[in-house]
Amino acid sequence: MPDTITITDDRTGKTVTVPIEGGVFPAAAVRELDPSLFVYDPAYMQTASCKSEITYLDGGAGILRYRGYPIEQLAEKSTFLEVAYLLLHGELPTTAELEQWRHDVTHHTYIHENMRKRFVDGFHYDAHPMGLFVSAIAALGTFYDGAKDIDDEASRRKQILRLIAKTPTIAAMSYRFSQGLPFNYPENELSYPANFLNMMWKVGNDYQVDPILERAMDILFILHADHEQNCGTTAMRVVGSSHADPYSSAAAAASALYGPLHGGANEAVVRMLSEIGSVENVPAFIDSVKNGEGRLMGFGHRVYKNYDPRATIIKKTAYDVFEVTGKNPLLDIALALEEVALKDSYFVDRKLYPNVDFYSGLIYQAMGFPVEMFTVLFAIPRTAGWLAHWQELLNDKDQKISRPRQWYTGPDERDYVEIGNR
Repeated sequence: MPDTITITDDRTGKTVTVPIEGGVFPAAAVRELDPSLFVYDPAYMQTASCKSEITYLDGGAGILRYRGYPIEQLAEKSTFLEVAYLLLHGELPTTAELEQWRHDVTHHTYIHENMRKRFVDGFHYDAHPMGLFVSAIAALGTFYDGAKDIDDEASRRKQILRLIAKTPTIAAMSYRFSQGLPFNYPENELSYPANFLNMMWKVGNDYQVDPILERAMDILFILHADHEQNCGTTAMRVVGSSHADPYSSAAAAASALYGPLHGGANEAVVRMLSEIGSVENVPAFIDSVKNGEGRLMGFGHRVYKNYDPRATIIKKTAYDVFEVTGKNPLLDIALALEEVALKDSYFVDRKLYPNVDFYSGLIYQAMGFPVEMFTVLFAIPRTAGWLAHWQELLNDKDQKISRPRQWYTGPDERDYVEIGNR
């Protein structure tokens, strides 16, 4: 027998018994008791807005799985394009399927010349790369006649393919424009992460992508590909529920990511470590945090109440990167900060463990990315997750256009007062 809960409305005496499946209490029980009742849940802290088969996250146990596969195994053995296929199709590809997928993505990496020459030139010379990226993703949909044919499965797949293929190109274009550098075209013989790094850094013909940095970029893309119903993914689903095209929906998701409380955490970590300045200043900084005078960035998570599994992977990746780039001078401060925080009962009791953002910013910085690009780097792989959720939403018969209700707390009815009597 499934677990059940029986609830009674004390006002009317009406009783309903509802099943509890997967720890979820169905809102239909509230409607059955009284259709005029609503649940007040700011920030959706206890609200499941959908059923999803894509990502499983157990914050208490520190577990993250894509389609059932542990993130640790995928980061060790897979590639980002294989993971993107998994997220979108539900299963790992065969050799032939992966080769076809890789070929299709690689041969859709170019963007329309009008976007490169005319669209981008309309931005101010010092435009933030993420602002340009968001705008370009939205504009991309205007270049394809089938963008809005979301009821046609073949058209949906083509738009998904285009977005995954072109986001690295748009990201590199956004950076190069912000630096006043000429645009580098995609090179189809390179892997997905190598092509991105080449478009970012190539000057002349002497640039060669280091295989260690290429692999590190691939791992970072895998770790950021999806993370359940976060703010950006929810934005993708909300806008997608109106049957907007995937470009507009992805631009909305990227806009959510642009907010400093969502995609800006690794940038905040780098700024925090820079402000601490040296290992000797770590104890004083810890004291200031405990006294409520500062914030420990990169520790704790809305969902994780244990060590973020991505943080363990990314910490090892950081050392591999530093073997090539040289050690980031902020690393010693980060290590000292982590050591102190993991032993201090103030942080342990509050379950404030390092999250994925604590080390990712150090890696990006060591690889030469300015902090303004950190959120763009986040958006490239997360596009695959967003599109997987968008696709799942459209195939879910229970989903309707998103329309939360509100708890009205304003004034009761009152009469209009003429302006001379106010």
